[in-house]
Amino acid sequence: MAGGGFQNVFKIPELKKRIIYTLALLIVYRIGVHVPTPGIDGVALASFFAKMEGTIFGIFNMFSGGALERLSVFALGIMPYISASIILQLLTVAVPHLERLKKEGEHGRKKITQYTRYGTVVLSIIQGLGISVGLESMTSPGGAPVVIHPGWAFRLITVITLTAGTSFIMWLGEQITERGIGNGISLIIFAGIVASIPSAIGNSLRLLSTGEMGIFAIIILAVLMVLVVGFIIFVEQGQRRIPVQYAKRVVGRKMYGGQSTYLPLKINTSGVIPPIFASSIIMFPATIASFIAIPWLQNIASSIMPGNVIYELMFVSFIFFFCYFYTAVTFNPVDVADNMKKQGGYIPGIRPGKRTADHIDRVLTRITLGGAIYVSAVCVLPSILISKFNVPFYFGGTALLIVVGVAIDTISQMESHMLSRHYEGFLKKGGAKIKGRF
Repeated sequence: MAGGGFQNVFKIPELKKRIIYTLALLIVYRIGVHVPTPGIDGVALASFFAKMEGTIFGIFNMFSGGALERLSVFALGIMPYISASIILQLLTVAVPHLERLKKEGEHGRKKITQYTRYGTVVLSIIQGLGISVGLESMTSPGGAPVVIHPGWAFRLITVITLTAGTSFIMWLGEQITERGIGNGISLIIFAGIVASIPSAIGNSLRLLSTGEMGIFAIIILAVLMVLVVGFIIFVEQGQRRIPVQYAKRVVGRKMYGGQSTYLPLKINTSGVIPPIFASSIIMFPATIASFIAIPWLQNIASSIMPGNVIYELMFVSFIFFFCYFYTAVTFNPVDVADNMKKQGGYIPGIRPGKRTADHIDRVLTRITLGGAIYVSAVCVLPSILISKFNVPFYFGGTALLIVVGVAIDTISQMESHMLSRHYEGFLKKGGAKIKGRF
């Protein structure tokens, strides 16, 4: 077996080809971020977005990799696809037809994926029309209009351009998943977030050169960043393993079962969905207030901006709510208990059926509390660093959870390719192997 390390990646032709293919598609995506939509005054748009910090546009701009503030062909980013996927997941609980498809295996998965694509196009059209109409009323702080020639011709071109851009990003993500190293949609979001790192480093060096930040503060900040990333990796891979025993059964002349295994329950089952939903809901009033000059509405909006105590309390409360809500929607203890019973499995000391479902639900409720506390702590961290320690860039929150989680999953994909071809991978021989989040 060859020694571990990154050099082994390029000793496997198929993995090397997949990595190069993935990097090529991500480069295509980053080029598209800089291709502008026709009919826009770029300078006026940049001036407008400069005053939109702390609104819902900031979240969408992060997920689009900065494409929204440039209003490029990829301005909608992959958010319509994510929204459509979440809507389909929620509908599987309420719509019997979708619930049946979910249980039909590969055929059902393909149908749900097809519905997700249709939903992505519909949401892109709606959002594209809303953006085009909104742009026509936008002006820069100096009074220059953002749209050069407003009207239905501009709206139609914008809707077609943005919908085509999102559809193309969706296709890129699917190609990376199938022919690249996997997790295509996640890698596209990852690439957009990581693209802002050079500017953050540049800001820090500028402040260091002007004396606004000392070298000691930079060192402390670097150590803190390493510790936070290590903590996130530790928790994201954390599991509560419920032991499961399978009874022996004879089929023909062969005996099956009799082995012991476990049911892994993640500490953070809901992933990054809670902070995304929570911040979107809280920032919605601030976004509305930026367009409407009503004093009392703007006062309310300013009181729930990031960094304020009211905002942070509401943010944490919504994160807790969505952690439990999304976990309840995506993980059904009754189905898990029924499947376990059908396969002859049981939890030692717990009767199969309802008792097993209640036990799993009880354990899941407890670890979800820990997951909610963890997500809240990571998401509140940026506000503390910026307001209390004058950190010149946004570190932590949803972006950091996505970056670290996707990095873990990508390394896991590469690790599995290497191990399947008798290479050690990135970890030392005999060490625990990295496991993905999903």
